[in-house]
Amino acid sequence: MNFNNLDKTLAFDDLRKLGRVSLRNNLTARRISTYSAVAGADLTYNYAAMPVNNEIIDKLQELCDEQELVEKYIELLSGEMMNPGEKRLVLHHLTRGNCTGKKVIADGEDKEEFYKGELEKIKDFSEKVRSGKIKGSTGKKIDTVCQIGIGGSDLGPRALYLALKGWAAGEKVKQLRAEFISNVDPDDAAGVLRAIDPEKTLFILVSKSGTTLETLTNQMLVTKSLRGVDPAKHLVAVTSKTSPLASSKDVLTSFFIDDYIGGRYSSTSAVGAVILSLAFGFETFASLLEGAHEADNNALNGDIRKNAAMMDAAIGVYLRNVLGCRETAILPYSQALCRFPAHLQQLDMESNGKHVSRNGEKVDYETGPVVFGESGTNGQHSFYQLLHQGTDMIPMQFIGFRNSQYGFDTQVEGSTSQKKLNANLAAQIVAFALGRDNENPNKQFDGERCSSLLYADRLTPKTLGALLSHYENKVMFQGFLWNLNSFDQEGVQLGKVLAKKVLAGCEGDDVLKAYADILI
Repeated sequence: MNFNNLDKTLAFDDLRKLGRVSLRNNLTARRISTYSAVAGADLTYNYAAMPVNNEIIDKLQELCDEQELVEKYIELLSGEMMNPGEKRLVLHHLTRGNCTGKKVIADGEDKEEFYKGELEKIKDFSEKVRSGKIKGSTGKKIDTVCQIGIGGSDLGPRALYLALKGWAAGEKVKQLRAEFISNVDPDDAAGVLRAIDPEKTLFILVSKSGTTLETLTNQMLVTKSLRGVDPAKHLVAVTSKTSPLASSKDVLTSFFIDDYIGGRYSSTSAVGAVILSLAFGFETFASLLEGAHEADNNALNGDIRKNAAMMDAAIGVYLRNVLGCRETAILPYSQALCRFPAHLQQLDMESNGKHVSRNGEKVDYETGPVVFGESGTNGQHSFYQLLHQGTDMIPMQFIGFRNSQYGFDTQVEGSTSQKKLNANLAAQIVAFALGRDNENPNKQFDGERCSSLLYADRLTPKTLGALLSHYENKVMFQGFLWNLNSFDQEGVQLGKVLAKKVLAGCEGDDVLKAYADILI
């Protein structure tokens, strides 16, 4: 298997010699109808408004072949060690299904069977809680679940929960309310605790090691606030088999994860399964897994024109390393996806925000972009001014759905709110790409602002699973192209080490103490 730096590939050298594609001269109805790739589960990736043509796409195909993207993906799926920094396997795909049919054995166990076993435990437990067979310590039915975790234990599950609330209401699926406590800022926990009834609340403590400082601090804060109930009857853990929480008497039960699933990739493991199955029922979560698995299988296709995740990844590398784009905006035209950009910030920037290769050598080219975003049309009234007329060309990724989740709408001036939403989305894509000429410089829009569109009929659990998988696989493929290890996060660890040093008295570090003295 070749692990070469991007700038050592023949295809990348050829890409840099090709001319830039003008959207104003090339965006046509025919192009819009043909420049699409299937992602899976009714999700389609359209890249017509990206500055590429068939010649560039052919070179991107050569680059993906030269960097052996599909071969590396198969190695990852087959249980090869693909996280060299921590010398670990990468198995988050296996939590939603086996794409290769090969058994993955680690730590003396079949990992597929391990993940299936945990799902069965979660299914049984969630059904008992939702039916009232398992109640709170005072005999009242649980109507609220609250996840205590940070980073990947919060961002992904929170984004997915919010994404499915409207669908569940529209389909009349029984819901348990879900809350999240993540920040070690005590105001975060206080705000949630003031709004819930402890007698009817089940807390989910998520910490792989069982020693995460922020999470355990919040656990203690929550436990001390639970008056009139037995905390051990209102707390479950999602942790590893070897953590202190695994056999703790302070929790009702434990569900297990392992070291082969990174936090930002953990939403389809027990980290997301417990809270989403409790909130919406296990069948809903199983449908999400089905959509993710379908998209995972689609990512095995070696033809870039039929592999949405690979096409998205390759175009992203072209934008970053040939056209010099530093940022990417994630713009979902769905209020249900209001926290999805925050999840993608962690997924992308924690995975590919690296300056050394898998071989531990500094790379001589740009890697992961800055990711930001907001749901439309709110973003239009916030930062779109800069996107339209700022000095930087910032690529955009739009996400849209033909139909709403709740099915609640009304006609105003001849069209529904959903039609108005999607009219804005279509208009923005065209406005960014084609611009508008005007003698008044303030009203001149140069255009040539590129974007892609991920779209489906409706945001359902299955479609959401495919959307999640699309971005996870896009990030993975970009890591392969840049020759990065997308599965560790050493940059996160340094801050944790220094924070502990502050709490220990700074240990003679005068600079650290000077800042600590200002704040503590």
